Amino acid sequence: MTEPAVRPARTPPAAPLRPAAARDPQAPTPHQPPESPRAPRAAQAPAPSPGCPPPHPAPRRPALVLPPGSCDAHCHILGPAAVFPYAPERTFTPVDAPKEQLAALHAHLGLSRAVVVQSSCNGSDHRTLLDALAAGQGRLRGVALIGEHTTRADIEELHRAGVRGFRLNFLPHLRTAPTRAEIDSVLERVDGLGWVAELHLTRREAADHEALIRSLPGPVVIDHLARVDLSAGPGDPALRSLRSLLDTGDVWLKVSGVDRVSRQGPPYADAVALAASFVAHAPGRVVWGTDYPHVNIEGDAPDDGLLVDLLARIAPDPDLLRRLLVDNPAELFDFPPVPPATPELLATPATPVPPPPSAPPGAADPAAVPDPPLKQP
Repeated sequence: MTEPAVRPARTPPAAPLRPAAARDPQAPTPHQPPESPRAPRAAQAPAPSPGCPPPHPAPRRPALVLPPGSCDAHCHILGPAAVFPYAPERTFTPVDAPKEQLAALHAHLGLSRAVVVQSSCNGSDHRTLLDALAAGQGRLRGVALIGEHTTRADIEELHRAGVRGFRLNFLPHLRTAPTRAEIDSVLERVDGLGWVAELHLTRREAADHEALIRSLPGPVVIDHLARVDLSAGPGDPALRSLRSLLDTGDVWLKVSGVDRVSRQGPPYADAVALAASFVAHAPGRVVWGTDYPHVNIEGDAPDDGLLVDLLARIAPDPDLLRRLLVDNPAELFDFPPVPPATPELLATPATPVPPPPSAPPGAADPAAVPDPPLKQP
């Protein structure tokens, strides 16, 4: 694809629409046809696919004290399948990871905000995401998967609920890469909302699609360090392409997934060094996430407490840490700004402890103050 000579004008964000009220997760929505009254509901979760282990059973409590307003900018809510069945056309089946489980983990880790990314195992049925956003009391934002039949009315409902982006999957184990015509159709339907285009691709695809990425209007964020191949070494042309994209000012990078790209295993020193280099290169264009509950991986799920503690190496300066976890995600995903505060490291390492075993529906960190409602027009 040839890079256009003139970049399309950036669409200014529109004023957010009215906040959505909490909804009954069993009720049909514009994203899902009504269910037959005689249709049986699943009695138990389906068996998970290979590569979808359960989350770490006892993540340690991080030694790193995170700044107020810290955001997990990439996580998923999955199921429960008995309430929110997975899409029939899915390419994998995960272990259930409902919203209560994620809220308990975030309270354990010291994270008060999160961006919930619609998983491909749910397709474009956003009932799970809408339910979580309604229960989040302003602490959550969402990233949607816009399907062929997702209407502008559906998208406006998602926006009211707190969705601020759409994801394009280029990885073959999830779907066939979208065509330019499909991408343009999505862009037309989300026009005027100021949404982020989130790209899930490999570092080679990032290089091959550099012209496409540069042509997209509005902010673009690339997931999981573009799944770089560390065996290619620091001179990999794909790394130069990524840094060049970050230098445009409109492309962001999620320095998440160090466990995915590392060739060394815990504590993932090789991938942590790469993530730190991107934070140093573009401190205003990076965000971070746990990637919980870690689907489509090799081996066991990583310790999310360890992933938090590795932030002390990824963003070793207090200002860098605040930008990575607070200011940048607030800008990118439309959270209210948080007054400055200085993070600090505890003098002694924390003892590994399990997260709370359970939490009531809609639970969140009891010590946190809810964010205000989404802005009115």
